[in-house]
Amino acid sequence: MARIPATAVAASGLVGGYAVARWTKKRPLGGVALAAAGAVAAREWQQRSGGRAAAALTAAYVAAFAGSHPLAKKVGAWPAVFSVAGGMAAASWAVGRRSR
Repeated sequence: MARIPATAVAASGLVGGYAVARWTKKRPLGGVALAAAGAVAAREWQQRSGGRAAAALTAAYVAAFAGSHPLAKKVGAWPAVFSVAGGMAAASWAVGRRSR
């Protein structure tokens, strides 16, 4: 079975969590999608890069989610979500590449 890279899971979790919340009008449901993707990504980070890297990237994932809110007030919701998702993908890729 092919594995989906944690980089893609984390970025899509941020985008997907927002999309679910927005289109269903149920923020908790978006939170479930966000948390599920975060858990999958964290497990992959831990397996590939170790506990420290997984903890740091998980903290970055939460910070990206939190940071998207004030950023959205400046640039709009979707641009903010895509920006933090891109930043999270870049961080995940850099840590994964470095640990190889």
